[in-house]
Amino acid sequence: MTETVWLVRYAEVFLKSDPVRRNWERVLAHAIERRMPGVAVRIERGRLWATGPVDPDVLRRVFGVASFSEVVFCPLDELDGAALAYADAHGIGDAASFAVRVKRSGTHAFRSPEKAADLGGVILDVHPDLNVDLECPDFELFVEIRGDRCYLYHQVVAGPGGLPEGVEGTLVALFSGGIDSPVAAYMMMRRGCRVVPLYVGLEPYLDEDALAKARAVLDVLRAYDPDLELVVRTDDYLSRAKALMRRSEERLTCVVCKRRMYRLAAGLADEVGALGIVTGESLGQVASQTLDNLAVLDGAVEIPVYRPLIGLDKDEIVGIARRIGTFTHSIAPGRGCRAVPDVAATKAALLEVEGLEARADRQR
Repeated sequence: MTETVWLVRYAEVFLKSDPVRRNWERVLAHAIERRMPGVAVRIERGRLWATGPVDPDVLRRVFGVASFSEVVFCPLDELDGAALAYADAHGIGDAASFAVRVKRSGTHAFRSPEKAADLGGVILDVHPDLNVDLECPDFELFVEIRGDRCYLYHQVVAGPGGLPEGVEGTLVALFSGGIDSPVAAYMMMRRGCRVVPLYVGLEPYLDEDALAKARAVLDVLRAYDPDLELVVRTDDYLSRAKALMRRSEERLTCVVCKRRMYRLAAGLADEVGALGIVTGESLGQVASQTLDNLAVLDGAVEIPVYRPLIGLDKDEIVGIARRIGTFTHSIAPGRGCRAVPDVAATKAALLEVEGLEARADRQR
């Protein structure tokens, strides 16, 4: 056995046309190398091979990586001895059962099941007390044979999956630092979008604690994209609008506020060349997120609005937030938004909202 490398697998990338696949392979290889200086990635169809100081904690957060394994190489003519030595070194002696899984690429005088049986026999000659269990073994030895080169491993570590970073373009994410918006941003990042997070400081209804929470949550997401930078825009539009609201219009506060955020996000999208806005809205979760109100919100901008959480319930969203590490920061104590009305509109009328906005615009 002469060298240790890391086998990196992707999933959806393999389904693309050859020109797209080759480009996305290069993007994924570059993302791995950029995250871990000193690591070099070699591309083969369906596989990436990484050498150097690979950090598995970093690799498990690179979008586009379906799974990976630390792999030991040996020549095909040394496979029997290498497989036994590898299995002994990685704990097969402590197992009650085992299985050998073989995959091949190239032309050989044997089939994969035959080679797996041969290697199993080599192991049983030395460990006769072991049982072969192809369903749920205590120890699995994986062997990939590519031509006259063999790669051995015993663990498959899951990556985040999805598509390589940035291959689908850029989006502006409305980013409050609460539970929902970081999950929405993460989900679009996982689908190959480069995200520009936008925090809107609603003066005087949000304080520095809210901004600090948003920054803390974004620090967690930087494990998935080190280039994330929070754009902060302070805005007093809602304050001006509320000063003009009649008592019957106070129920429109959240809709007016969100439409203003949409417009600020659309303006930023134009600055950075983004193709849309991503929000953390989930259908029916709060009053402003009914179908009627979402239709009114969409009318605020011409740019597409993407809502990856639209069909998820709160427990599902919380589960994702816990898994990616944002949940604890998102629920940190804070005063929250002080503009929320006692009773919020669930079926805002577009003409009524636009009339209120027109009056606020005239007060500039």
